[in-house]
Formats: sequence, C-alpha cells, structure tokens
Amino acid sequence: MDTVSLGTGPLLNVVPVTGGTQNVMVRFDRAGRSYILRRGPVHLRPRSNDQIAREFRVLEALGKTGVPHPALIATCDDTTVLGGAVFYLMEPVDGFNASVGLPELHRTDAQVRHDMGLHLVDALAELSEVDHVAVGLGDFGKPSGFLERQVPRWLGELESYNVFAEYPGPDIGPVDEVARWLDEHRPTDYRPGIIHGDFHAANVMFSRTGPEVAAVVDWEMCTIGDPLLDLGWLLATWQLPGAPEEFAGPLTRAGNLATAGELAARYAERATRRLDDLTWYIVLACFKLGIILEGSHARALAGKAPMEIGDRLHTTTLRLFERAVTLMEGN
Repeated sequence: MDTVSLGTGPLLNVVPVTGGTQNVMVRFDRAGRSYILRRGPVHLRPRSNDQIAREFRVLEALGKTGVPHPALIATCDDTTVLGGAVFYLMEPVDGFNASVGLPELHRTDAQVRHDMGLHLVDALAELSEVDHVAVGLGDFGKPSGFLERQVPRWLGELESYNVFAEYPGPDIGPVDEVARWLDEHRPTDYRPGIIHGDFHAANVMFSRTGPEVAAVVDWEMCTIGDPLLDLGWLLATWQLPGAPEEFAGPLTRAGNLATAGELAARYAERATRRLDDLTWYIVLACFKLGIILEGSHARALAGKAPMEIGDRLHTTTLRLFERAVTLMEGN
C-alpha cells in the first residue's frame, strides 16, 4: 500500500468478512479509508492465484458497465507479500450477504424477499448483455467449443480428486447418466458473453434499504462462454431442498421467494437470449457445481479443509444430482 500511495500508518479495525467458505476476505481501515482485501484460501490450490488474478481483470472491465460490482482499488501479483498468495483491494460494499443473515426489513417484509430474486435476475441479465470484447475481455476465455468441453472437463475434475489417498471415490449419484444426457441434449449454438461462473444468492450483496442488488461478488470463476449457464446456476441452487446453507440459507428459510418460473420469466423480459434449452443449462449447472463441491469434500478428507464444510458440501452435491435427475425426467 505504501508503494502505490494508499495512505500511511497502521491497519486498523481489522475484521474477517464472513459469508464464503473458500477465499479469505478481510476488512480494515487505513488513513481514514476502508478497504476489503481478498486472496485465495489459507491452503492455496494449484489454480488459486490464477483465479484471483483473473478477478483483477474482470473487476477492472466491469467498471465500464452497469453491472453492480465492488470497485477495484489496487492489485498485487507479488506472491512474496502474503505468503505465496496474490491479492487485491476493493471498496467495501454498503450491503449485506443473505447467507449470513437478513436485516429487519428483509426478514419481516415478504414482498421485499420476493423481489430480491427478481433483482438477482436483473443483475444477471445486465451482465449477459455486456459486450465482452468492447470492455477488454476479448481474449479472456475460449468461447469456441465451450458447451462441448463442459462434460469431459468436469468428469476430469472429478477424476482428479483421486490424488487424495483418503478419498474413497465419488458416491454422489448417477454421474455417468447425467453426463450422457447432457451430451445427447446439448444446444447446437449460442452467443458468447461474460459468465460469472458461480451466480447464486450467496454471491451477491443486497441493499440494506430494499430488494436491489448492491454488488455481485466472488468473480474468480468468471470466463467467456454461454451466459445462460449463469441462469441455469441460479435456478439449480434456488431453494434447493435439503441444502439451503450454501445458497443463502436465511433467505431461503424466510420464505415467500419468487418461484423459479418467475425468475426465468424475468430474465426473458430483461435479456435478449432465448430460453428454449433452459432445462439443459440447469442440469449442466447441477452437474458442474456438484462436482466442484465434491472437491471440498475430498480435500476435507485429506485434512486440507474443515471436515464440517466438506460433509455439508457433499450433502449439497447429492441434492444437486437429485435435482438434475428430476429435471431430466421432465418432472
């Protein structure tokens, strides 16, 4: 901070920012200004620094758009500063995370809770309409063949967990059956755009005074591909039976939320993308997210993540594959 003219003196009022299960975030003050520091997890994974570095670039690009996001202040790619981790500083967001708790207004006003889901979709639709080339992200991903790569990519990820000797292998449902269905029903074309990559109710900050989204956060999985996967991701995680804690449990338990159908209809109103194959994107989201979360279970068994979190995410993976099968069967 000294080298980039961000004040002088000690870091004051240092507190962790809660709500996530992986990356580390800390809030602090220096020289009369507040900051949020974000870095990878305590136990860095092989791609942790790359993911955080990609966030640098995404947040800078989003500054040219109307997508609600935390404003980027400064970045550091020198891994000697924080014990091997790259990191960045951003502006604090005046809002709350619904996975932590609800303010009085949102807890007591059913209409506000209903409208929170609609505003989630509004933020997502805004992102889906951004011209990624115009904002400097033309080389940020590999959109060609994006949909074709998904199933083999995530089957390979699941296989990679066998590197942990303590992991007995996946017991998460009909993985091969879902994979075949996805290959057989894959859409034939799509329009590339920015994908958040982990869009659900726990990865946004809501306004304290209404249902609006103050900022979409946690951009480390962002890439260029098919933005409809973000909508599928939101619907895959929306009021998921038996696994509310990962996706804004307090909001889910409070009830009176917009239905999945209402969310899809809102997206159709606000975005210019056709939803003919929406079920496929929801099933893909269940498949992909379930495999990602199972990785935390495997790492927990190897002592590289808290066992409580690993067990909880394993249960969530089971629920995601159950939802995928239900959708595949047309129910």
